Amino acid sequence: MWDYSEKVIDHYKNPRNVGSIDNADAIGEAGSLSCGDMLKLYLKVDKSGIITDAKFQTFGCGSAVASSSILTEMIIGKHINEAKKITNKQIVDALGGLPPEKMHCSVMGHEALEAAIADYYKEDISLHTDANIVCNCFDISKSFLETEIKNNNLKTLEDVMNYTKAGGACGRCRGKIQEILNSINGVEKSTPKLTKTQLIIKINNVIEKYIAPELQKDGGNIELIDVDDNKVKVSLTGRCNTCTRSQLTLTHFVEDTLKKYADSNIEIVQV
Repeated sequence: MWDYSEKVIDHYKNPRNVGSIDNADAIGEAGSLSCGDMLKLYLKVDKSGIITDAKFQTFGCGSAVASSSILTEMIIGKHINEAKKITNKQIVDALGGLPPEKMHCSVMGHEALEAAIADYYKEDISLHTDANIVCNCFDISKSFLETEIKNNNLKTLEDVMNYTKAGGACGRCRGKIQEILNSINGVEKSTPKLTKTQLIIKINNVIEKYIAPELQKDGGNIELIDVDDNKVKVSLTGRCNTCTRSQLTLTHFVEDTLKKYADSNIEIVQV
């Protein structure tokens, strides 16, 4: 059971400013029915830029209702440029906190506000329409994720899912999300170490594809004997076995090819 603050419960049970505004000066939408939460925000702005009224319609959980409700209270009476500075963190703080699993509700409120302000200024922008979509289930772009990760100091995949829902459905985008997290947080991409069996298979494939065909052209061949850590034990056969240049073949062709296609730490040992 999630632990909700008294303010969240109050704004859920007694939401403020529910409804729509006829002839609104700005309308912003965020979320979608397919992802389970949707918000439509209406603003009335006077000639001096002051938001004189704000109403919302939402389809979603109690946290979505509470976030939308308190957002309208936060922006009424503010100049629209001042309202533009409101962050989802401020929405959460005004509510006295939200469970991590519900942080995306505050993000949705922030999205709707940005969209409404863009509509007011007649700017043709959208948070989710750039071509680099990462999460197809929720139509979430790379630029949006980067912004949320930086603004909210997100560190883990779970953090991202809680704040944005990205990766929370089919899960196929989680690898891409992790790459974005690693890039922003300065984590170097690590290559998992292959098991001995995996490395032997990889080395064999390189030998069969790149090395053996070249040696066979001169009547020779090569046989993989064993792999011991980074030492690859091989035996040259056919004409290569008696060739005076066999050592050069091993170091300048076989070893270099295996380093290029299998593992850069490989060291060839002739058996």
